[in-house]
Amino acid sequence: MPTKITADIRSSIVSAVGAANAFSGADKAADYGHDEFSLREIAHDPDLVVRPGTAEEVAAVLRIADAHRVPVTPRGGATGLCGGCVPVLGGIVLSLERMNKVLEIDADNQMAVTEAGVRLSEFTQAVEEGGLYFPPHPGDESAMMGGLVATNAGGSRAVKYGTIRNYVRGLELVTASGDILRLGGKLEKSSTGYNLMHLVIGSEGTLGVVTKVVLHLKAKPGIMRSLVVPFEELEPALETVPLIMKRGIVPLAVEFLEIEPITLTEEHIHKKWPTKLGKTHLLVILDAPSEEEIDRLSQAVAEVCCEKGAIDVFIADTPSKQDEVLAIRSKIYDAIKAGTVEILDIAVPRAEVAGHVHFVREVAARYGMWLPTFGHAADGNVHTHIMKARYENGRMVPVPESEWRPKADPIRTELFRDCRARGGVISGEHGIGLVKKPYLSLVLDERQIEIMRGIKRVFDPHGIMNPAKIFD
Repeated sequence: MPTKITADIRSSIVSAVGAANAFSGADKAADYGHDEFSLREIAHDPDLVVRPGTAEEVAAVLRIADAHRVPVTPRGGATGLCGGCVPVLGGIVLSLERMNKVLEIDADNQMAVTEAGVRLSEFTQAVEEGGLYFPPHPGDESAMMGGLVATNAGGSRAVKYGTIRNYVRGLELVTASGDILRLGGKLEKSSTGYNLMHLVIGSEGTLGVVTKVVLHLKAKPGIMRSLVVPFEELEPALETVPLIMKRGIVPLAVEFLEIEPITLTEEHIHKKWPTKLGKTHLLVILDAPSEEEIDRLSQAVAEVCCEKGAIDVFIADTPSKQDEVLAIRSKIYDAIKAGTVEILDIAVPRAEVAGHVHFVREVAARYGMWLPTFGHAADGNVHTHIMKARYENGRMVPVPESEWRPKADPIRTELFRDCRARGGVISGEHGIGLVKKPYLSLVLDERQIEIMRGIKRVFDPHGIMNPAKIFD
């Protein structure tokens, strides 16, 4: 059993971070007991919230916690969808919110150095002010950089530019024992021993606390253009995506969307999608250095889509049109959030997306549930929403809990098994956390999981770091 925080332990922590940065009680600490997972029944209040301001303060807190076997749950922006920062065993929530400085934009090396508590929106702004570009764009701009590293976050641009892992060049990591490790640096290559940095990326706070990140940047892109392509049916829309890639076109993003969530989002944010034609839409986002090249790419994509039976191709070729289209895509989750039980994060090979989404529709019909599904078609990342509402006449209608709750787990299990059969995984960018932990063994064999447990024991011998996450 984890150790409760005694008055002496609390006093030692207060000495390390200051009284204003160590607090408890429902009035102050309750907001630190959950993330964005919709069912608050998984929430758990921490015994103590600690807000260190430096890596040295993090190290001091972890040394105290490790000595007394107190669980520590690192917390960034709490935008996760899997319960990854829920303090399941109580103990300490270690919030990185005070470590919120972009320390350097190094234009010569095209690198940035940032503390872990900087929000994505703030980091992106600092990079752009420095004349550079940070390609990854996970959905929630209030996410913090340390959390993005902890989950190896992706987003719609991953097909062309990769996930966070592709941009991390260095980390400052504080281990459970209070050691401060500096892994990597402003380097484009290294073959110097085991790459501990890449073990930490995606480890969800179970191996230590990321306090600083060195990130690779790129030159600003030239011109961006969005194409909205409606299809009458699902299969030809999704079958178009591999054909686009086979033609040597690498879009910035290719999203597939169903018309129902689009309609709800239009109403939610009072903006208009270019067309109501068709049931399934592709949103193809292109970037290129010149008008001539963007025109060539647009024409090539349009030709492929028309070959597969697209109803039409709508081009958002002005900033205002493009902003409207991208705003609707980015706000779909907000529009249907009230009716959502869980967002799945399945990733399958690109050519398997159509088959998997067809299976989702079969499951929805069999269980009598609305399972709106959209995602990143070009990188195989499918977000099916298990709902506690149905779609009716352009709006969401609540479904009684007695109807949706008995169906949620069987639906989830069926979709995960289909994902495994197609060579996929149960998380492409959200992580495993608490919510997906029971299903990890569906896609990873026991030997792989045991090796992961062994790695955790090396970093965290007493098991204090984000316990009960990923695996037991």
